[in-house]
Amino acid sequence: MKLTRRSVILSSLALPLMSSAALAADKILASVPGLSFPFFVHMMNAFKAEIEKQGYEAVESDGQVSSPKQTADIEAAITQGVKGIVISPNEVDAMAPALQQAVEAGVPVVTVDRRVEQVEGILAHIGADNVKGGEAQGNLIVQLFPNGATIINLQGQSGASPAIDRNKGLHNVLDPLADKYKIVFEQTAGFARDKGLSVTEAALSGLAEPPQVIVAANDDMALGAMEAVKARGLSGIAIIGFDALPEALAQVRDGGLTATIEQFPGQQSALGVQTLVAFLKDGTKPADKVLLITPVAITKDNLSTAERLGEVK
Repeated sequence: MKLTRRSVILSSLALPLMSSAALAADKILASVPGLSFPFFVHMMNAFKAEIEKQGYEAVESDGQVSSPKQTADIEAAITQGVKGIVISPNEVDAMAPALQQAVEAGVPVVTVDRRVEQVEGILAHIGADNVKGGEAQGNLIVQLFPNGATIINLQGQSGASPAIDRNKGLHNVLDPLADKYKIVFEQTAGFARDKGLSVTEAALSGLAEPPQVIVAANDDMALGAMEAVKARGLSGIAIIGFDALPEALAQVRDGGLTATIEQFPGQQSALGVQTLVAFLKDGTKPADKVLLITPVAITKDNLSTAERLGEVK
């Protein structure tokens, strides 16, 4: 066959396009609400490690705590032709349209940590049972203070399913015992350390007496609360976090925090990727569309249970 100059040019132009499409077909979008949070940095690292282990390339998406940003990342990934999406949504309601768009485009989606129930076509959800995690916090308070306690409750990001569920679990335990366990202050601190500090400062300033317990929906807020307590020269307040970050585990070991709740985010992330890849490779759908891991309260007595203990300095 005789090749003309024009056919050679066209052939050379087509090759990069074919190569680009092939590469896109081997990619998986991994998206988290915001890499400014240590918890989501750990989750992203676990996503990428498992995606590469399974023979795919990870496309990293930092939602920057912005549902419009995370939505734009999903739309771009769909356009680029990614094979699938593993995502911890920034807000469960706000992210539903983008995830619905992915499902309708034939891109399988697995949610991790935060579930978007209104999108029926999602392949699976892997997460912690955050209601049970909140109950673990409440049960620990009852165990530590059998005669009752006053409590500051630092809630998480409004609209985030873990914040909603953890708060529900805490109230499940404490509300029936309200005659003994009194929540004297309750407000969101947005899962952020600086807000945990400022909200705790405001709470302590407004109370006639310090509380016996400060419970927080994540470790960042708990660590902020710890700084507020130290700044006022207070002692003897039990501070309970959630997420078992290495810094929080170190404070549990050293006495700055009383406890944290381990929800095994690395295990969640790996299972999420494995579930997605099983479907991509041979069409295998999970036996259960929702898999929830039961969180565990971590104190000095069972530090060895923590997933990230090896990172503690």
